[in-house]
Amino acid sequence: MQKVGIIGYGVVGKRRRKYIDLNPHLKTCYVSDISFKKDGEFSDGVKYFNEYRKIFDQDLNVIFVSLPNYLAAEVTIIGLENGCHVFCEKPPARMVKEVEDVIACSERYPHLKLKYGFNHRYHDSVKKAREIINSKDLGEVVSFRGVYGKSSIIPFGSGWRSKKKYAGGGILLDQGIHMLDLVRYFSSDYEEIYSFINNDYWQHDVEDNAFILMRNRAGQVASLHSTATQWQHRFCLEIILREGMLELSGILSSSKSYGSETLKIIERAEGESTGSQEEKTLTFLNDNSWKDEINEFADCIVNNKPVENGTCYDALKIMEMIFNIYNADSSWLKYFENNE
Repeated sequence: MQKVGIIGYGVVGKRRRKYIDLNPHLKTCYVSDISFKKDGEFSDGVKYFNEYRKIFDQDLNVIFVSLPNYLAAEVTIIGLENGCHVFCEKPPARMVKEVEDVIACSERYPHLKLKYGFNHRYHDSVKKAREIINSKDLGEVVSFRGVYGKSSIIPFGSGWRSKKKYAGGGILLDQGIHMLDLVRYFSSDYEEIYSFINNDYWQHDVEDNAFILMRNRAGQVASLHSTATQWQHRFCLEIILREGMLELSGILSSSKSYGSETLKIIERAEGESTGSQEEKTLTFLNDNSWKDEINEFADCIVNNKPVENGTCYDALKIMEMIFNIYNADSSWLKYFENNE
C-alpha cells in the first residue's frame, strides 16, 4: 500500500483524495493546508498539518501537489528529493525555467514517477475523439478551432491568480492550458505562433483574453480563444479532418457550468454538397476523468510503468507553447516592460 500525502487540501486536493482512497493501492495518510489553524488528526486517522514541510517528516511514498503556481515546482522538487513519487496539478509552474529545474531534478531520481494533472485527456469525449483520430477513419487532422472561457480570473475567492508574481499568467495559463494540451495531444507541437493578449476588462496584471493562431510543420492550423470574459461558460473544440469533423462541446466539471459533455461526429458527404450530412452525437453522462487519471498513476507506481500522459516533457512543451504565445504579442511584452 502506497502512503499518500496531499499538499494543498482545498477544492482540488479534497477531490483528489476521494479517488485516491478508491484505489486499492493508494491510501491518504497525511494532508496539509494553510487553512488548518493547528496540526491534528481527522476521525478516520488521517493526520493534517498547517505547514507542508511537516508532511516530509512522515512515512510516505507519494505526494499530490495542489498548491498555487508559485509553489508548484518548488514542492515537486522537494517531494522528489525526499524519495516520493509526485503528482502535480497544472499548471506545472509559473515559467519555463521552473519546469526545467524540475526536470533536472527528476533525472537524478529515475526510479520515481512524476506526473502532471492534464485532466482533460481523461474525459470520455476526449478519449473517444483520440480513438477516431488514431483510426484514420476520417483522415488526417487539417485544423482546430476552439473556445474555452469563463467569467472571471479569481475563482474560489483566492486573489493570487490575478497577480503575475504568484500566478505567472492569467486565463491562458490557468484554464487555456487544457485546450492547448488537447491540440498537442491530437496533433503535434506548433512552431509558428501569432497572438493578441490583453487584460483590458479585468485590468489585473495577467491576461483575461488570449486570441491565438498557430501552425505546425505538418501545415495544421489552430485558431483558439482563451477568455475570462465568457459570461456563459463555454468549452468547444472543433477538429477538422479530411473526411469529416469532430466537435467536442461542454466538459463535465464540479461546477456543472459548461453544459453537457458531447462529441459530435460528422462525415463529409461525397461529391459536391452544401455540407455533409451524416452525423451523430454522443453524450457522456459521467465524469470518469479523475478516477481514471489517479488509477493510471497508481498503475505506473505499482507496476513500474513509464508515465505516458502528463509527463514532465508534456509539462515543458506546453509551458514553452504558452510563453511563445505571450511573446508573440509585442504589445503584451511592452506592457510588462512598462509595469515592472
